[in-house]
Amino acid sequence: MDPSIKALPALYQHCPTPDLVYLISDMLLELVGLNDKIPLSGAGLTRFHSRAPPTISIPDYLSRLALHASLQPSILLSMVYYIDILSTHYPPFVVSSLTVHRFLITAATVASKGLCDSFLTNGFYAKVGGVSLMELNLLELEFLVRVGWRIVPKGEVLEEYYRSLIGRLRNRYTIAGEEGGESGEGSGTSGSPQSGSGLAEAAVGS
Repeated sequence: MDPSIKALPALYQHCPTPDLVYLISDMLLELVGLNDKIPLSGAGLTRFHSRAPPTISIPDYLSRLALHASLQPSILLSMVYYIDILSTHYPPFVVSSLTVHRFLITAATVASKGLCDSFLTNGFYAKVGGVSLMELNLLELEFLVRVGWRIVPKGEVLEEYYRSLIGRLRNRYTIAGEEGGESGEGSGTSGSPQSGSGLAEAAVGS
């Protein structure tokens, strides 16, 4: 195997947080690059839109959330799942430089409550995410209503997202025990403008 390619654990639960943050951030950066080319109209504005792109980069912001909010792999992968389900059920929403940061802190808050037995307060998440408590409360409610309160993906769905994220970066990662084989190849992982992540479309709405 190419020594420059890192083998990640077969189980997403054991994936190091920095690697998972890198996998997700790379996908988000691609989506943002695609969707920022689409002219924004007033009809396309959502509560997730900010007036201007935040100065902190997507990788740094996601790393900050993962570190200070102690986000587990299941929470991080659920955030990717939420992109697909929100895009499906709320077409005005797209991942762009104006929406991605607010989406991420909202998704982290919702996933932590849905998947963890213990979680932090909205006040803490708001502080970590750099938004007001009132704004986060409104974002959380908006998100839950738009996705019909479907916030707990099945384990096999998260597994599919994990493998697909690795598959789209085959020049950097592989799955341990599958070196030289396929890891999500052909899963449609590139995403497209005005769409979700494109990582596991069959799982959306499960």
